[in-house]
Amino acid sequence: MLKKLLFLLLPLSVQAQQYQKIHDKAIVVDSHNDILTACMEKKVSMDADLKGRTHSDLNRFKQGGVDVQIFSVWCDGNKENPFAWANREMDTLDAVISRNPAKIALVRNSKELKQAIKNKKLAAMFGVEGGHMIEGKLENLDKLFARGTRYLTLTWNNSPGWATSAMLEVSKKDSLANAQKGLTDFGKQVIRRMNELGMMVDLSHVGEQTFWDAIQTTTKPVMVSHSNAYAFCPSFRNLKDEQIIAVGKNGGVIDLNFYSGFVDSSSKRKEARFVAAHAAELDSLVKTGIQKEYAVTMLADKYAEEAQAARAPLSLLLDHLDYIVKLAGVDHVGLGSDFDGINSAPQQLDDVTTYPVITKALLERGYSKKDITKIMGGNILRVLKANEL
Repeated sequence: MLKKLLFLLLPLSVQAQQYQKIHDKAIVVDSHNDILTACMEKKVSMDADLKGRTHSDLNRFKQGGVDVQIFSVWCDGNKENPFAWANREMDTLDAVISRNPAKIALVRNSKELKQAIKNKKLAAMFGVEGGHMIEGKLENLDKLFARGTRYLTLTWNNSPGWATSAMLEVSKKDSLANAQKGLTDFGKQVIRRMNELGMMVDLSHVGEQTFWDAIQTTTKPVMVSHSNAYAFCPSFRNLKDEQIIAVGKNGGVIDLNFYSGFVDSSSKRKEARFVAAHAAELDSLVKTGIQKEYAVTMLADKYAEEAQAARAPLSLLLDHLDYIVKLAGVDHVGLGSDFDGINSAPQQLDDVTTYPVITKALLERGYSKKDITKIMGGNILRVLKANEL
């Protein structure tokens, strides 16, 4: 508390210099950004100036001090040929890299990552969000790894048949027998193969039984790429206390999701009112072939002033962080914004240029430079390295 009071007494110019210096020195890592899907749905390119249209673009990553971005590869459970779709999304990033070799590089391990940062390039990796995209084949998992995928989210809201999602377990918990929940034998094979490859097991979106089965099966630290604390926002997408503690004991990392609906429980109700007010327009967008999640983000962009009302306070996101630190320790929390996969982020976190706001808030809450460096990216890098062969 004394440290915080002393900080508040510093002149504003000194405070600004201090937090910006810490931010610039840290290796800033975000484990989950959906700009690849956003570009495909909105028919834009990541290396264009997309300010006002997306949360992210290549130049704005630089402005926000982002050093490492794990790009989410996603499609919903209704997409035909999801493995082909995943590869198509990867092609979009490869094209951006080929056009901008001085700004961004695809990296496959910690050594290449460090070299990219040394060369002042954005270090890029893929995270495939949803086990349905391997189409039940371990050889597809191997192929995704070869293309630069460094984590697989075992489920999205749908279930791939070998693991149950949090949404399925919540929506059908009364009709699901215990034997039907969690990982099947093939699901455990997937975990073991990921461990062999050096691919991180991502437990965001998974059901509780799947979570515990994965924790018991994996021999490497896990990642929870974009989730928060259930105690502060009781959403099926957030982690309960015992899960947070288990990730800490496993040596893993929980990366905070910026979506207001997973930060502030009241935001969901506000968002529902917004969607209801524009239901006809949303339906029209979906009929054009746009996936519903991105149709909602388009409406949020169009009616920004209305959407603003559903945004959570930044302080509440930091409360989630404090809570996870209290339960699991400061070595087990990071950032997984979900930018460009969400239609509402906390106040002040407008896009990828605003990451320094988090560094400033952490400093104001009394976190040391060492701990801030861990939170901003060091913890994710530790888990990445621990998974490498």
